[in-house]
Amino acid sequence: MHFLALTDERGRLIWISAARPGRTHDATAARHDHLVEHLKATGLGALADLGFPGVDKPDDPDDLVIVTGFKATRYRKLTPGQKTANRVLAADRAPVERGFAHLKNWRILTKLRTDPAHATHLLRALLVLTNIEATTGLISTAGGPQPAQAPRSSVTEPGSAG
Repeated sequence: MHFLALTDERGRLIWISAARPGRTHDATAARHDHLVEHLKATGLGALADLGFPGVDKPDDPDDLVIVTGFKATRYRKLTPGQKTANRVLAADRAPVERGFAHLKNWRILTKLRTDPAHATHLLRALLVLTNIEATTGLISTAGGPQPAQAPRSSVTEPGSAG
């Protein structure tokens, strides 16, 4: 299965696309979901990986909604400025990748072989459960509830004042 997901700047999942067959490319899925138009309508932008070049082609380069890194080829190496831009983009995307990692912790996604319509319902349910787990920690990645933990008291380190 292939799906797209959006997170906020802290890595919390906020949207998951409909599921598609695994052979679907990221750029194709973004076009079918009208991702650029929806982001423009809400006044938002997105930092994307290298699977999305060419999805957002505005007339004015300052109107980009989806920002991707620079891709090197065998014949065209990256300039030092492009390498620096890729490092900055990767640093800003690190919390986002953590949000995707939370979603991938659900083992059912590795074994899912079903109709994309059924998978879409499952993915949307997992979005809700992942957000609950990320904020409260009450659900394990296996999907079963965990007992609530007692609140932790603050402990000062040895040698610190207070």
